[in-house]
Amino acid sequence: MKLAVIPARGGSKRIPRKNIRPFAGRPIIAHSIAAALDSALFDQVVVSTDDEEIAAVARQCGASTPFLRPGELSDDHTGTNTVVQHVLRWFAAQGQAYELACCIYATAPFVQPHYLRQGLEQLLSSGAQFAFSVTTFPFPIQRALRINAEGTIEALFPEHRQTRSQDLEHAFHDAGQFYWGRAEAFLNDTALFSPASVPVLLPRHLVQDIDTLEDWQRAEHMYRALQLAGEISA
Repeated sequence: MKLAVIPARGGSKRIPRKNIRPFAGRPIIAHSIAAALDSALFDQVVVSTDDEEIAAVARQCGASTPFLRPGELSDDHTGTNTVVQHVLRWFAAQGQAYELACCIYATAPFVQPHYLRQGLEQLLSSGAQFAFSVTTFPFPIQRALRINAEGTIEALFPEHRQTRSQDLEHAFHDAGQFYWGRAEAFLNDTALFSPASVPVLLPRHLVQDIDTLEDWQRAEHMYRALQLAGEISA
């Protein structure tokens, strides 16, 4: 059995009510719920929240909210893995044991059903514990700079100051969309950023972290451009 878990606590501070703020005409969480449902992969799509309003919006969008998340698991320091563990253990206590789970972030409006399917395929075919979305950095990280205490520039990796960019190794980062995993890997706190995981590579134009209002505005511009290009339905 396969479970989708969408964490969506109510206490976001940098963007108040972030998880249900309107994005492209509907609450942003609706995009993640729709992608999970449209993928036709899951026996259940669950939103884990401590907030009654978010729970109501989630149900209107087709997700289930069989419980409200405890307050002690809804603060700024509770990690994603802890939330998924709580959901898996809650269902196990009801006699429903899930073998596979996919955590999908509530603020991931670019998540696509076919990448969710690809992630599951890669998880199963590789024998890995996790498969999650990644993308490339748009500029070589080996050429990164720092501003020192004197306010001047230093190379973060001075050994690469003269290296041609085409000769530098590609680097990748977490795309912040979805994390497929085997239930025991979530429950055992298996390290995600490790050889236990395989990457699901996304194009950069489908990736935007949304932590600030500037991020939000950029994401809306990107979304409209993708709609015009026909890559995302209007």
